[in-house]
Formats: sequence, structure tokens, C-alpha cells
Amino acid sequence: MKKILFGRPACAIRWILLSACCAAFSHAVEAKRPNVILIMTDDQGYGDIASHGHPYLITPNMDRLRGMSVRFENFHVDPTCAPTRAALMTGRYSGRAGVWHTIMGRNILRKDETTIAQIFRTAGYRTGIFGKWHLGDSFPYAPRFRGFDKAIIHGAGGVGQTPDFWGNDYFDDTYNDNGTWRRFQGYCTDVWFREALGFIRESRDQPFFLYLPTNAAHQTRPHVEERYRALYDAADAPEAAKIFWGMISNLDDNLGVMIERLEHWGLMENTVFIFMGDNGSTMSPEHWPEEQRSAWSARYNAGMKGSKASHYDGGHRVFCYIHHPAAGIGGGREVKQITAHIDIMPTLLELCGIPVPDGVSLDGKSLVPLLKNDGTVWPERTLIVQNQRVVHPIKWKDTSVMTDQWRLIGDKELYDISTDPGQQRNVISAHPEIATRLSGEYERWWQDFSTRFHETTSLYIGSAEENPVELDAHDWMADDDGMVPPWNQPMIVERPLQNGPWQVRVARAGTYAFTLRERPEAAAFPLTATRARLKIGDKVDETRAVEPGSTAVRIVVDLPAADLEIQSWLIEPGGESRGAYFVTAERLATE
Repeated sequence: MKKILFGRPACAIRWILLSACCAAFSHAVEAKRPNVILIMTDDQGYGDIASHGHPYLITPNMDRLRGMSVRFENFHVDPTCAPTRAALMTGRYSGRAGVWHTIMGRNILRKDETTIAQIFRTAGYRTGIFGKWHLGDSFPYAPRFRGFDKAIIHGAGGVGQTPDFWGNDYFDDTYNDNGTWRRFQGYCTDVWFREALGFIRESRDQPFFLYLPTNAAHQTRPHVEERYRALYDAADAPEAAKIFWGMISNLDDNLGVMIERLEHWGLMENTVFIFMGDNGSTMSPEHWPEEQRSAWSARYNAGMKGSKASHYDGGHRVFCYIHHPAAGIGGGREVKQITAHIDIMPTLLELCGIPVPDGVSLDGKSLVPLLKNDGTVWPERTLIVQNQRVVHPIKWKDTSVMTDQWRLIGDKELYDISTDPGQQRNVISAHPEIATRLSGEYERWWQDFSTRFHETTSLYIGSAEENPVELDAHDWMADDDGMVPPWNQPMIVERPLQNGPWQVRVARAGTYAFTLRERPEAAAFPLTATRARLKIGDKVDETRAVEPGSTAVRIVVDLPAADLEIQSWLIEPGGESRGAYFVTAERLATE
């Protein structure tokens, strides 16, 4: 008889390493400080779980975890992925940490921010990340420089985005393993969970902090094994939805294997296990035929208005389950008070007995009183989320000011969530005093954390920690907020006539070689340009001829240690030009 994993056959996933993992943990596990496993899925909305009312999804493991956890039913994140990750890693509003976009250099976490991984590692925990980081890919921003002992990630915000290894397509891809690109066998989500289980196995002698942010079910290049998509053959839904749901079912199988392993190894009791989403569902009404769109909210989004990137609740209210039996946290209890991603760091620090380091200021608050239901009076609070997605933030842009009862949307709409959770009835004219109070709170909030909006999070070149460094079009910081640079590889293939500058910090004075390409070196893509130009602040402005048939142009210059703007041009015979989508910057060795 086949063994059942909480609702589906165990053979649903090929886990080559499971038997070895079992043997490694057959001995009793000594009591120690709580471990932490923080799993965050990508673009899976609150409604994208069977037990939340979805009519088609098969998610028995998520359903089981929901039933044995404390679940936060009014939990909010940012409406898009990099900002949510910045807030989660710092316990601070994403805008305060310098992250309010997913591209154009505004997805990079400021160097002076302290991450939860740094705090846990200092406290003696072994730390690991497997999957999606999206807060900077090079020194000093990549996870191996932000407190993670083990970091296996794809580039930027998704498999197949511009900074990712060229040609990655979810299967048998090449990922960044602590700074070295290495090929892995298997489907992306399977790889993240398999490597995470190996990390747990290796961490038996000390407590661990495991951050597992999957790229599923992100829709940049949606792929999943056919057997998962086929689960939804009978559904009255578009093909994109079937692939999306298949990705979630694959993720659910992996979650089931992890829970089974933790229980078998005796680790579930003393592990703080968190399962949450990063923003609203990407499978928005636009994917459905027009005649089905009016029913989308009720059928697929738990009745909420909005999806990913929306400032209505459907864009930022997500699932969050927390389970820690050793601390009495579990039992399927609901928490209805408003909470947010900024609360996760202070909560974990308190549960693990780690003090907030001196000099670290948090916007969130510990949820331990709510988790333990200890009778502590939980005061009313106001939380704010925005969706900026521009280089320069705009006041009131796509803003939600939230309390337990109210949602002020921009400064024009007010909704009473207690009676209108679908945000259908704007009652601002009936409650002007509420709108005025919440507007005042937003004004104070904006004044507080907008003081550093003028700052640029520069890309470092020439550092001793990482040299050379590849710059790419994903991080062009164009002054035109309407421009969308080629942030993924399919856009690069289209060869758009676009350009933009990089904001760069030259870490050390010296001689630098800049190599301009349309695609990474391994792709060996021939240039059609006849001239190449490189401009670096007011220090360099040089043009070179392009040799026919060449794949790159190399320009060597001397630079001081300074903050500079770099821009490149590949100029076609007719005079049209595009920026070099990839530029390798290397500080050359000197005598």
C-alpha cells in the first residue's frame, strides 16, 4: 500500500535524499533553544488555499498546518514582493529600509539595515536561505553578506529574470550557492526544499534559523511538471490558472514532506514554524474570460477586492500560520487583531530569547501575547502599506491606512471592514472624522520615514569581498518613472532600444575594466552594434569601435573611490542605440 502524505500519495515527489535524512535523525534530539523555519511563498494569495474556500485547489498539507497552528486572519504585507521581504528581514517598514519597488535599484536593502539573520547568527544560530532573496545580488547586499551561513538562491525576483543565470527555466537550473553558480537537478521548488532538509540535517548540533522563500507560484515564466497541472484538467479555468494551481500543489507536497520529516526527527515540537504569503494572488481577474471576472473575488479571493500590487485588502492581506507546540502555540486558533510582516522579527526574537540589539529600531511589535492568548490587552494600532513601484516615492500613492475596523484608501475612500470586508461601500462622507484622524496618522508616518527617500542604494564595484561584479539592466535607475527596463530574460531577447544608468560606489581607487555585452558571457551573443560608449560621471566618456562578430567590448579606465553614475551605449550602424544590458566591472590587479 502506498503511504499517504496528508491526502496524496508520497510518490508525488521524488525525494532521493529522504532515507539518508531519516537515518541521520534516528537518534533522540537534545533539548535546545527553539529552531525557526520561516516559509514564505511567492504570489500565493490568501484565497489560494483549499481551506480558505478555493473551489479547485488541492492543498491538504497547507490545510493541515492551518488546523494545527495559530492563524492570523488580519495579517498584512506589502502589495509586492521585494518590499515585503525588506520588512520581514528588518522588522521595519520597507520604505524606511530603502525598498519600495521590485526593480530599478529600489529593491536593494540598504547596507546599514540589520537583518534578522544577522541577529540570529550572532546569537549562535546557524542560518540558511533557499530560494528567493530579491534584496540585492552582489556585495554588500546578497544574503551571504547579510547574515546567512548558507545561501542557495536564484537571481533577483524570479527564476529567469535578468540577473538570474542565463537560460534558467525552473527545471535543472543553475543557482547561486554562496557566491558560486552551481547546477542543481530537479524542479525549482523541489530543489529549495531538498536543500533546506539537508541544511536541517547538518544543523543538528546547534539551533538553526531557516528562511525558505520559494519562487513559486511567481508567474514570470510559469512552469510545473505536467502531472501537477493535470490535477486541474477538469477545472473550468484558463491554462495559466491550471499551471499556477499546479505550482501550488507541488509546493503543498513539499510542505508535507518537510512536516513529516520534522515530526519523524522529533523537531516539530521545539521549532517555531511560520508559513505565510508575500502579497496578494498574481492569478488576478485579468487571466479569466471577461464573463467570469465578476465572480473572481468571491470564488478565488475569499471575497476580497484586489490582487497582487493592489492597495485594497486583496493585494496585501495574506495567510500567516505560526506553530510552536513547546510554547503552547497551536491548536487552530484564530487571531483577528490587525498584524503585519514587520511583527515577525520582534516575535521570533522574543520566542527565542534574543534581545533586540542596541541601535536597532523596530517598527513592528511582538505577537507573543496574541500567540499565547495570555490575556494581555492588545491596544488598537494603525498600520500602513503602499505600492510605490517608482524610482521616487509619491505621497499618498496607492496607500492603505489600516486599523482593525477601518481602511482609508488614498485620501478619498474609507471602508468599514467589520461590515464591508469586500470594500464595496465608500463611507468617507459618513465618517469624515475617521478619515481625518487616519489622514493625520499617515502624514506623521510619511514625515517620519520619507527623510531618506533622496538617498540611492548604490551598487558596489571593486570591493575586496566581490570582484568582478556584473551590472545588468534590471537595476537601471532611470529618471523617467514611466520606463520599465528589461528586468527579465525574455525582455532581453526582444532587444528593446532602452537605456538607463547605474548608481555605483567605487569601493577602491584603481584601474577598472568594463566589459559591455547584450547577454552574459556564457551566452556568447554576437553584437550588431558598430560602436560602444561608456560614461562614468564626469570622470570617463569614451567610445570604442566594435569588432565585427564580437560578443563584447572592453574599456579600461582609472577611477577614484567615489559614488558615480555609469551608463553605456551600444550604437547600431544607423545610429539607434540601446544600453549594454550586461556590464562586467572588474578592478584589475596592480603591482
